[in-house]
Amino acid sequence: MEIFIFMNIQEALKRYFGYDSFRQNQEEIIRHVTAGHDALVLMPTGGGKSICYQIPALTLPGTAVIISPLISLMKDQVETLRANGIEAEALNSSNNSDQALLIRRKCMSGCMKILYISPERVLSEIDYLLKLIKISLFAVDEAHCISQWGHDFRPEYTQLGVLREKFPDTPIMALTATADKITRHDIIEQLHLKNAREFISSFDRPNLSLSVKRGYKAAEKIHFILNFIKARPIDPGIIYCLSRNTTEKVAEELRKKGINAAPYHAGLSTTERSNTQEAFKNDQLTVVCATIAFGMGIDKSNVRWVIHYNMPKSIESFYQEIGRAGRDGAPADTILFYSLADIVQLTEFARQSGQQDVNMGKLRRMQEYAESSVCRRRILLNYFSEQTDHDCSNCDVCKNPPKHFDGTRLVQMALSAVKRTDEQIRIATVIEILRGMPSPTVTRKGYNQLKTFGVGKDVTTNDWQDYLLQMLQMGFIEIAYNEGNKVKITDIGNDVLYGRKDARLCVIDHSVKETHKSKPRLRLEIPSITIPGLPPTTGIEDPKLFEALRQLRLTCANEEGFPPYIIFSDKVLHALATIKPTTLEQFGNISGIGEHKKEKYGPRFVALIQKIN
Repeated sequence: MEIFIFMNIQEALKRYFGYDSFRQNQEEIIRHVTAGHDALVLMPTGGGKSICYQIPALTLPGTAVIISPLISLMKDQVETLRANGIEAEALNSSNNSDQALLIRRKCMSGCMKILYISPERVLSEIDYLLKLIKISLFAVDEAHCISQWGHDFRPEYTQLGVLREKFPDTPIMALTATADKITRHDIIEQLHLKNAREFISSFDRPNLSLSVKRGYKAAEKIHFILNFIKARPIDPGIIYCLSRNTTEKVAEELRKKGINAAPYHAGLSTTERSNTQEAFKNDQLTVVCATIAFGMGIDKSNVRWVIHYNMPKSIESFYQEIGRAGRDGAPADTILFYSLADIVQLTEFARQSGQQDVNMGKLRRMQEYAESSVCRRRILLNYFSEQTDHDCSNCDVCKNPPKHFDGTRLVQMALSAVKRTDEQIRIATVIEILRGMPSPTVTRKGYNQLKTFGVGKDVTTNDWQDYLLQMLQMGFIEIAYNEGNKVKITDIGNDVLYGRKDARLCVIDHSVKETHKSKPRLRLEIPSITIPGLPPTTGIEDPKLFEALRQLRLTCANEEGFPPYIIFSDKVLHALATIKPTTLEQFGNISGIGEHKKEKYGPRFVALIQKIN
């Protein structure tokens, strides 16, 4: 392993990671942190969060300390860094005493650039190892775990605020893929970040297709999944289930049909879980049927699809789980099944939780997503406070759009009611005002004296609920759960209210929907791969060459004990099979191939391309 202190972050990016340019916000984040400032980084799964602390680690003197919640995640990250020629280690409960001693010596010798460490180990080492080494920065990964409002709250994270007390001059970076406004504020407070700048990248993952299947029975789900997998037999994927029992049943059904599948849940032994995870990472297992216990520690870039056999408990969970597909930027599919039974079970879970109101609110938003008649991507983006005024064309609603009408006047009625109450009312009160209903809340607050009182009495309560749901989904309003679920108007909503923009609403279908009786059929189409930023080529991808490259990647991975995706991502292989470089220099110009990998793997891959080409 070689160690360089780069003053030029562009040089580090190209040499070690093989990229010519940074993604959105990455360069600004890196420059901010290397200047010694704190930061909160909100970036979707697959958006390149790790680069934001790995480049500063390479360009600053000392060791970057990365706090991570899962051993498997640390292992993946360390293997990836070593494959790129970067010195890194992980210190956690999996180390024996000899390994821990060796890692400590490496750190104290100054030759360690990046140290991954568990939150528990940080607290035990804070007055010992961490005081003996020069620390360039702290990066708290999966930072939403520190907040009680976060979807994966972990008590051990709450003590990490001591880092600021013990290391007042060391920059701290908090990183997460999913955190709403409340959670972001809580992260900053809990970690005692000083004048932290918030960097919020776009949550849009255009490479992910979004589809929802409603009311399918168990046999219909299995039939659909079987057809889906048969269309992409070598593509690895994850099926998320609500219960341990369901994971085992689904895996067994798939195995009966010859599909290489295995269950994963907390009820299995540590050995069974570890074997399943390693087999999946190493492309020895195609499908994992899992509870939410699986995935947070998986950095596998070539997951090509994620299916939710049951509806998740929140949009945060859903977004993080579908984000495990297509991390390499290549097209990937996501499918959500949901039914009334899911709603009933999840509602019961929420009511039994310690935060009933918060969890019920999050469940309602997840249900609204599943039942939406507007662009699903707009709903996801709006949930994370990112509004957009156009549809995505890559979800089932956009591909089979409902009928629309000019709903500007209806939207303005509703927004006016919210505005005239100083945005201090809930959805139910909005409807009462619009319908002219003298409820106790309306009369007590004097809302029956507003100009908007009764202005929408010709629209039924059920229809107003639907229209307000559409307004929420399209980003005209948002719900402040931390203020008693009060309705707030967004910037886009104000544009409509004051006549600067029109609003289109979906026509409400008042007919009784038929239950699905016939077996679902899947459109067996796999989208073409596009590689932005690569030199133009007149050729098209050679599938025979791609498969040969995939086999060579597997051979290299087996020789070194790495998962195949750590050698090269699927996206790199697709580029190689399209551009077909025949010299080492051309090979090194492929995006995602750094100097270390060019020298190490280039001769074998170029020789294979020359042979087949």
